[in-house]
Amino acid sequence: MIPVRDTSAGVAFAVKVQPRARKNAITGELGDAMKVSLTAPAVEGRANQACVEFFANLLEVPRSSVTIASGETSRNKVIRIAGLSADEVARRLGL
Repeated sequence: MIPVRDTSAGVAFAVKVQPRARKNAITGELGDAMKVSLTAPAVEGRANQACVEFFANLLEVPRSSVTIASGETSRNKVIRIAGLSADEVARRLGL
Protein backbone atom coordinates (compact mmCIF):
# COMPACT_ATOMS: atom_id res chain seq x y z
CA MET A 1 0.00 0.00 0.00
CA ILE A 2 1.34 3.40 -0.97
CA PRO A 3 1.39 5.91 1.91
CA VAL A 4 -0.78 8.95 1.17
CA ARG A 5 -0.19 11.54 3.88
CA ASP A 6 -1.60 14.92 4.80
CA THR A 7 0.87 17.80 4.95
CA SER A 8 0.38 21.49 5.68
CA ALA A 9 0.38 22.22 1.92
CA GLY A 10 -1.88 19.32 0.87
CA VAL A 11 -1.76 15.58 0.37
CA ALA A 12 1.56 14.02 -0.69
CA PHE A 13 2.54 10.65 -2.12
CA ALA A 14 5.59 9.20 -3.90
CA VAL A 15 5.71 8.16 -7.56
CA LYS A 16 8.32 6.59 -9.84
CA VAL A 17 7.89 7.86 -13.40
CA GLN A 18 8.73 5.90 -16.53
CA PRO A 19 8.83 8.37 -19.46
CA ARG A 20 8.36 7.42 -23.13
CA ALA A 21 5.92 4.64 -22.32
CA ARG A 22 3.26 3.29 -24.66
CA LYS A 23 0.41 4.91 -22.70
CA ASN A 24 -0.26 7.03 -19.61
CA ALA A 25 -1.17 4.67 -16.78
CA ILE A 26 -0.52 3.57 -13.22
CA THR A 27 1.42 0.36 -13.69
CA GLY A 28 1.90 -0.82 -10.10
CA GLU A 29 3.88 -0.21 -6.96
CA LEU A 30 7.61 -0.04 -6.37
CA GLY A 31 8.39 -0.02 -2.66
CA ASP A 32 6.48 2.91 -1.15
CA ALA A 33 5.98 4.59 -4.54
CA MET A 34 3.33 4.35 -7.20
CA LYS A 35 4.79 3.40 -10.59
CA VAL A 36 3.46 5.64 -13.38
CA SER A 37 4.09 5.30 -17.11
CA LEU A 38 3.90 8.48 -19.22
CA THR A 39 4.10 8.85 -22.99
CA ALA A 40 6.00 12.16 -22.76
CA PRO A 41 9.80 12.17 -22.99
CA ALA A 42 11.94 13.39 -20.09
CA VAL A 43 13.07 16.43 -22.08
CA GLU A 44 12.50 20.11 -21.23
CA GLY A 45 10.09 19.25 -18.41
CA ARG A 46 7.54 17.56 -20.68
CA ALA A 47 7.33 14.45 -18.48
CA ASN A 48 6.72 16.67 -15.43
CA GLN A 49 3.92 18.50 -17.24
CA ALA A 50 2.43 15.18 -18.35
CA CYS A 51 2.64 13.87 -14.78
CA VAL A 52 0.79 16.90 -13.39
CA GLU A 53 -1.86 16.65 -16.11
CA PHE A 54 -2.25 12.88 -15.62
CA PHE A 55 -2.93 13.22 -11.87
CA ALA A 56 -5.19 16.26 -12.35
CA ASN A 57 -7.37 14.28 -14.77
CA LEU A 58 -7.26 11.11 -12.67
CA LEU A 59 -8.19 12.90 -9.43
CA GLU A 60 -10.63 15.30 -11.13
CA VAL A 61 -8.95 18.44 -9.79
CA PRO A 62 -7.60 21.53 -11.59
CA ARG A 63 -3.98 21.30 -12.82
CA SER A 64 -3.11 24.15 -10.47
CA SER A 65 -3.94 21.86 -7.52
CA VAL A 66 -1.27 19.33 -8.52
CA THR A 67 2.41 20.12 -7.97
CA ILE A 68 5.66 18.22 -7.91
CA ALA A 69 6.91 18.78 -4.36
CA SER A 70 10.31 17.20 -5.00
CA GLY A 71 12.19 15.32 -7.69
CA GLU A 72 11.64 17.53 -10.74
CA THR A 73 14.85 16.23 -12.36
CA SER A 74 14.48 12.67 -11.10
CA ARG A 75 12.26 9.72 -11.94
CA ASN A 76 11.41 9.52 -8.21
CA LYS A 77 8.99 12.32 -7.37
CA VAL A 78 6.70 13.44 -4.58
CA ILE A 79 3.34 14.67 -5.87
CA ARG A 80 1.34 17.17 -3.79
CA ILE A 81 -2.42 17.61 -4.21
CA ALA A 82 -4.16 20.68 -2.75
CA GLY A 83 -7.84 20.77 -1.90
CA LEU A 84 -8.45 17.08 -1.12
CA SER A 85 -8.04 14.97 2.00
CA ALA A 86 -5.70 11.98 2.13
CA ASP A 87 -8.71 9.65 2.37
CA GLU A 88 -10.32 11.19 -0.72
CA VAL A 89 -7.08 10.97 -2.74
CA ALA A 90 -6.60 7.33 -1.73
CA ARG A 91 -10.20 6.56 -2.69
CA ARG A 92 -9.87 8.25 -6.10
CA LEU A 93 -6.58 6.43 -6.76
CA GLY A 94 -8.13 3.12 -5.76
CA LEU A 95 -5.72 2.50 -2.88
